[in-house]
Amino acid sequence: MIHCDNLVKIYKVADLEVVALQGLDLHVQPGELMAIIGNSGSGKSTLLNMLGGLDRPSAGQLQVDGKDLLKFTEKDLVKYKRETVGFVWQNNARNLIPYLTALENVELPILLQGKRKRERALELLEAVGLSHRTKNRLNQLSGGEQQRVAIAIALANNPKLLLADEPTGSVDTKMANQILDLFRDLNRRLGLTVVIVTHDPLLAKKVDRVVAIRDGKTSSEMIRRKSYADELIELEQGLLPSDEDSHVEYAVLDKAGRLQVPEDMLKSVGIQSTNKVRVQLEEGRIVLLPPEEKGEP
Repeated sequence: MIHCDNLVKIYKVADLEVVALQGLDLHVQPGELMAIIGNSGSGKSTLLNMLGGLDRPSAGQLQVDGKDLLKFTEKDLVKYKRETVGFVWQNNARNLIPYLTALENVELPILLQGKRKRERALELLEAVGLSHRTKNRLNQLSGGEQQRVAIAIALANNPKLLLADEPTGSVDTKMANQILDLFRDLNRRLGLTVVIVTHDPLLAKKVDRVVAIRDGKTSSEMIRRKSYADELIELEQGLLPSDEDSHVEYAVLDKAGRLQVPEDMLKSVGIQSTNKVRVQLEEGRIVLLPPEEKGEP
């Protein structure tokens, strides 16, 4: 569904150039539910904006659903945003019109498709668990309910790819879990490919793959040892989850053989405040060691 190869994004601010993405590689399969995490400024929101057709790459390759976004005209971008991708923002003000009801908010984007808007809007609100709140205006809905309306709006064009930028950032933990469960349900029932950008590491417990971005590149991936669906089945059967970590973490190796080792791992073996490490082969393994101290044989 998504192929990013050596993706670069450079912003020009006055006389300065800011490199937001520095040769990022990412591949997402159709029907996958995955998360992208990273610190502020890592490039994760820049990536999401390009996947959503809201921004253009500076260099590299970016394909979504077989479409080459680098070759898109403005007309192609409009068609792409209407037919291929849905977007959920953290800030509800970007998703919703406050003086309309929940139903009217969802009906609005359906007008562009010329379909029976009332019937389709009711279906979408039922899909996100809000069929009982159709006539309520936004000030009568909780933050979590507003976010559910925003998800219904993002689904109005029957997208193949659903993008969510910090969708749980403005709700409490209980509601965040409910929203993430909704994404899982939509992913499973509709076959949607879902990409969620977040700063919340607890999100890893809900998705099968988490990609970490650091300094504009993919630095590591965390993949579930056992699918979330299988774990839920075991819980229903009365089996307690094991004490082992739910995910295994992999460093990402680029085509030039470079990798980013997680910072906490480097610090734990005393490798910090340096850009050099010793690399050795030991019994078929590549071992990273701190630099030798001066005078050390």
